[in-house]
Amino acid sequence: MLHSPSRCRPTHDRTCSQGHGSEVCCRHDAHRRILRSAPRRRVSPLDYRVVGTLARKRPSPLSSGREHVWAAAAVHAVGRVNFLDDPSTDPRCKPKLIYEFFGIAESTGQKKSKAIRGMLEMGQFSHRWMLPSRLEDNLAVWILQDDGLMMDIRDAPPELQRLAYEKWLIPFVPSEPQEPAE
Repeated sequence: MLHSPSRCRPTHDRTCSQGHGSEVCCRHDAHRRILRSAPRRRVSPLDYRVVGTLARKRPSPLSSGREHVWAAAAVHAVGRVNFLDDPSTDPRCKPKLIYEFFGIAESTGQKKSKAIRGMLEMGQFSHRWMLPSRLEDNLAVWILQDDGLMMDIRDAPPELQRLAYEKWLIPFVPSEPQEPAE
């Protein structure tokens, strides 16, 4: 179970509270408040994970700034990693709409989003922050280098896939059946 430090819990809880219907939010009480201003059913478990990870950092960046700004930045950071503003993907949403919904200036949201992506090392190639629905189709997640040669790990023997998984190089073992996402 993920926990937030007690001194950050009030801020964290205020930011997450809008998503209180989510199983993730109910299981992780501390994640209720940072995303409070987020629309219900539009907040992904990844948004809660971002906020939870920020709350556990020392010193926590959530202790300064307003909750709705952190909420907007968390939603944008996860969206950016998952190509939310790419017109060829579905769902899609321009960052401007996210910031308008949360009632903050675009420059403020972009700055906080960039800070979050930097602190958590979020990028298009970091599978930890990708939506499960995007993992299988993202070739960048599955290409690994072995002795100077690039290879698609999905074509490798299961033993090599398990080794890559144990080293956190891939999000799951492709040759083994996956449990359905919650």
